[in-house]
Order: sequence, then C-alpha cells, then structure tokens
Amino acid sequence: MINEIIADAKDRMSKSVDALAAQMSKIRTGRAHPSLLDGVMVPYYGSDTPLKQLANITIEDSRTLAITVFDKGSSGAVEKAILTSDLGLNPAGAGNVIRVPLPPLTEERRRDLVKIVRAEAEQGRVAVRNIRRDANSDIKELLKEKEITEDDDRKAQDNIQKLTDDFVKKVDELLASKEAELMEV
Repeated sequence: MINEIIADAKDRMSKSVDALAAQMSKIRTGRAHPSLLDGVMVPYYGSDTPLKQLANITIEDSRTLAITVFDKGSSGAVEKAILTSDLGLNPAGAGNVIRVPLPPLTEERRRDLVKIVRAEAEQGRVAVRNIRRDANSDIKELLKEKEITEDDDRKAQDNIQKLTDDFVKKVDELLASKEAELMEV
C-alpha cells in the first residue's frame, strides 16, 4: 500500500517536471526552434487547427524558421496566424516557403523572460510540494485506519520527502539551464 502511494507520487511529480520543461521550451530565447510555434492555431476550413498539422516547420539557421505549408492555399492564413500570435514574429512569404526570422532579444526583454521563467519554476516547485502533501495525507490516513505502524509512517514520509527533494532539484536544474540560455548573447 505504501509503495503504491510512493510510486503514484513519483509518477505525478515526474509529470509535473515534464510539464514544466514543456512550458519552459515555449519561452523564446532568440534561437530558432520549431516548438516555438506549437501554440499557433490557424483558421483552416472553419476550424482552428494547430500549425504543425498544416505545415512542416524546420530550422533554416540559428535565427530563422522555415515553414513549408502542405496546402498552398492556406499559406496566407498561416502567415496571418503567426503575425497575430503574441510571439512578436513577422513571417515573410517566399513562394511556397514562409520564413520566420527571430529578432535578437534586448537586455530588458531577457530580464523579463528570466522573471517569467523563475515564476514558472516556482509553480513547478509548488506542484511537486502539493503532490508531497497529498501523499503524506494518504499515509496519515493509513496510520489512522491502523493499517500501518508509526515506524512505517515515518519511513514513508522520509521517502516521500527524499523524492520531493529530488524533483525540486530537477526543477532548479531546469531553471538554471533556461536562465543561462536566456542570458547568453
């Protein structure tokens, strides 16, 4: 029973850290990366469709994305969707390829992005701690029901705390690498 609770907590913490990593990958660093356009939705035949379902997104060079649209008639809609997204990008259509140059980040914008990344990391830490709280309350419930001993309770809580410390450390490592990536010129 205790092992199931700990395994569930580990699984949930792992998912929280993965979600944080995905969220941080969307924060622009000035380098071209196809995941930058993951959130762009294009109106296509009356419904909003993710850009990556309508086009092939590749890295042309370190500061330029190249988008090859599958349906040539929708390239105007793709350009407009990128332009109206909150990414601050200006796509340029060149035949059947749309190029998206990434402007260099200013020092002030870099500092703003670091603040955003730190806030995301704190949310990740809070998520991990909430999972710890849930697991500990499940353990306490077992103790209250007299299904485990007090020694088992203490050992389980120590294991959950070690697990929490490991995942908070992973969050901090993600934060440090993203900050370094943002601040390098």
